[in-house]
Amino acid sequence: MSQIRQVRCFPVKIRHEAAYLGTPPQEEGYFLRPPWRSLYSARFETLLVSITCADGTTGWGEALAPVAPEVPAAIVERLLAPALIGQDPTRVRPLWERLTGLMRERGHLTGHQADALAAVDIALWDLAGKLTGLSVASLLGGAFTDDVPVYVSGLPRPTDAERAALAEEWAAKGATSVKLHLGHGVEEDLATVDAVAASGLKVAVDAHWVYDVPSAVRLARGLAERGALFLEAPLAPEDVEGHRELVRRAELPIAVGETLRNRYEFAHWLSRRALGLAQPDVGRTGITELMSIAELAAAHHVPVAPHHSTGLGVALAAGLHVSAALGNLACFEYQPTTCEVAGTILTAPLPGGAGGFPLPAGPGLGVEVDITTLKEES
Repeated sequence: MSQIRQVRCFPVKIRHEAAYLGTPPQEEGYFLRPPWRSLYSARFETLLVSITCADGTTGWGEALAPVAPEVPAAIVERLLAPALIGQDPTRVRPLWERLTGLMRERGHLTGHQADALAAVDIALWDLAGKLTGLSVASLLGGAFTDDVPVYVSGLPRPTDAERAALAEEWAAKGATSVKLHLGHGVEEDLATVDAVAASGLKVAVDAHWVYDVPSAVRLARGLAERGALFLEAPLAPEDVEGHRELVRRAELPIAVGETLRNRYEFAHWLSRRALGLAQPDVGRTGITELMSIAELAAAHHVPVAPHHSTGLGVALAAGLHVSAALGNLACFEYQPTTCEVAGTILTAPLPGGAGGFPLPAGPGLGVEVDITTLKEES
């Protein structure tokens, strides 16, 4: 029986000429992007976790940690790693139950604790695959597809004319759909949609939680009239009842999920019919929990479009494996700049792009981390 010998954490911060969704001029460190309220980094930040067996076999995991990856790293090192040493890594689900119970009355399934759990869970699945010679998709029961459909996320240009030109470039590269990161006002958002739709791409909108219900209803109505794919994150992320009302009044799918970490949170939203497209992020849920979330969504006849924002090569591979293993998959989120950076931490970048991603080949996640690249910038 293989036993876990070592768990290591690697907080990673990578400078790139363009940060996630573009860098505001002269920004350094963490900053806000009004009207959005979340904190962003001028660098690509993430937490990688390696779990190594006594025979030297290593699995890799990654948490979605776009700011302060040192925080979930401390949780892994101080709380999760001691419970893993000496355990059989192929018992992934029993280990998930063991780890999620460690801080049961202390925010055990949310926030940084959940992010840390996600990284460890992904590493365990990767390790189990390498030990058995099977891909993660095979361990999950098999892939429904070997080619994961995607939409291009973001057109990071300051004007509608520039966004429309970039959309045409993506269409020429094989893209069929794009998601716009907006929330600048209903009329302004719809004007941007009109400009980009001229490229022939199907359009979705991410409003980054900025609207109230009446404004979101007006935006949803305008988007539905234009044949938009979905409206993501339109209201405050804690407003379940507001989203429920919006779902009832909208004529296109309302997408929610990047803020949710577990099946219990999704069960509440799904039972209230407060979303029409589920968007769990494997870097926040882990593989085990994402599969449970997807089954819940399927039971409510809701498709799943896994979220992917700043996660690098390991999270990308995990997202592709779980996407391929979902019978109710709608599409996967393709972040061009993120994916460019994602490959820099791997021994070989993952193939794929605007037209879709092939399922990574090989055991486990099908990727290997280049450990020489894992240095944290000051």
